Amino acid sequence: MQVAVNVPKCVASGQCVLIAPEVFDQRDDDGMVVLLDDSPAPEYHDGVREAALVCPSSAIRLTES
Repeated sequence: MQVAVNVPKCVASGQCVLIAPEVFDQRDDDGMVVLLDDSPAPEYHDGVREAALVCPSSAIRLTES
């Protein structure tokens, strides 16, 4: 799995961080998404998929391999 984020689309809701904190974080100054791991281990895939699904701005893009 490859993960990409579109920071300009992010609305800083923080849902991704709550669901998959191993893969996503937020900037302290404005709450925008920070991608910690663009190729997460398989045990995090379900959480990353859920984070992408619930992202209100669809700022998370996944490529499954």
